Amino acid sequence: MMFEWINLGFNLADGHSTGFYVVHGILIAVNLVLGVALALIGWRGLSRRRARGE
Repeated sequence: MMFEWINLGFNLADGHSTGFYVVHGILIAVNLVLGVALALIGWRGLSRRRARGE
């Protein structure tokens, strides 16, 4: 999903109002931050599981 948001950021067509770009920029940023946060949570969980030998 992160790749889709990055792609959307690059492919936004010209001719829209500034508000359109602000809203979509915020949506892209929030989704990327959430994706990174969830990836880190998953990575930490896997690391702890491996450390316990499960």
